[in-house]
Amino acid sequence: MIRLSWNLLRLPLVVSLSVAASAQSAFVRVNQIGYVSGGAKRAYLMASAAETGATFIVKNSGGTTVFGPAAIGANLGSWSTAYPDVYALDFDNFVTTGTYTIDVSGPIAAASPSFRVDTGANVYANALGNSLFFYQNERDGPNFIPSPLRMAAAHLNDQNAKAYVTPNANSSGRFSGDLRPVTFSGSQPVINAAGGWWDAGDYLKFVQTTSYTVDLLLVGIRDFPNQMGAGSATSSFVAEGKFGLDWLQSMWDDNNKIFYYQVGIGSGNSQTVADHDIWRLPQVDDTYNQCSSKYRYICNRPVFVNTSAVNSSGQIQSGALISPNLAGRMAAALAICYHEYQISNTAYANQCLSSAEHIFDLANTAPSGNLLTVIPFSFYPESEWRDDMELGAAELYFALQGCGTSCPAGP
Repeated sequence: MIRLSWNLLRLPLVVSLSVAASAQSAFVRVNQIGYVSGGAKRAYLMASAAETGATFIVKNSGGTTVFGPAAIGANLGSWSTAYPDVYALDFDNFVTTGTYTIDVSGPIAAASPSFRVDTGANVYANALGNSLFFYQNERDGPNFIPSPLRMAAAHLNDQNAKAYVTPNANSSGRFSGDLRPVTFSGSQPVINAAGGWWDAGDYLKFVQTTSYTVDLLLVGIRDFPNQMGAGSATSSFVAEGKFGLDWLQSMWDDNNKIFYYQVGIGSGNSQTVADHDIWRLPQVDDTYNQCSSKYRYICNRPVFVNTSAVNSSGQIQSGALISPNLAGRMAAALAICYHEYQISNTAYANQCLSSAEHIFDLANTAPSGNLLTVIPFSFYPESEWRDDMELGAAELYFALQGCGTSCPAGP
């Protein structure tokens, strides 16, 4: 009798769990920063099954419907195996300022988080300030900005970073054995690789991501001076742009024409611990675990040389060709640098332009195999490079047009 009662009690639980396991779900993704009143407005319905015949409405903060019902848009394809059906929810014609939500009625109901419709100035005012705060907190090296998130300088040992051959690493970044030093003119190069911004979620630093970031920051500063440049009291990126440029310059030895592309290594092995293997604050790395042998690449982080510059003996060849994706983005950043500093800091601007020309001139425009990105390639794979070279060429053109007869000596 007791056993029968237990089975009967258990039955509703089993049924409810089965229903929950097979339940369908949907979500509405919106631009959480907000939508500009006179601009395009699109949200996305992400569903675990087809939403044929579904409609949506836009409601104000008081719950009143102010747009719709309107039919959902075309199925745009799959987001993931969990959400194979994604639909556009367009409401471009709605322009009234306010706070709103979207409700979807159909086979699977869904509701969005709240969002704003407002002027561009209001929508993006906080976004720019928050973005600036993010970059400031991602600063590495001695020139950090104190904040509740940053209380000390980090990776000061990067000021004397030793250069190594790019290791063979698997898709997770794990390599076997030990790193092999490179040599140039009979010794292992040591560069000042301090500064720069960390990558997303770790403490590695990549030319691949930093060059693109600096390109965009400098274009914003140049083209929108009152929003991102010196004309803004709350979101001037001028100092951050210069901070990024300084680090990019440190990764290029213009005298010897040697290009470095990464600081730090993601995954270690049985012999060594690397960045992704441990949780810690960045400022402890310089003395982590007393810099014992296993933690040597936490304390003294390696810098990696352009792979095409290193021969089988580990010797660096001066003036080696550079992967065109990196060459184009680097050249663009340094060319815009000239435009920004040709009056206020002429010597710095001239060095930027000279480096930009030299790097662009060494671009390998007939690459084979994988482009050079980071270690391992699977972290940030790229297959297209022509757009980067076009960007570099365009910015070099503008820089050279701007300097006229006062251009620094070319290659």
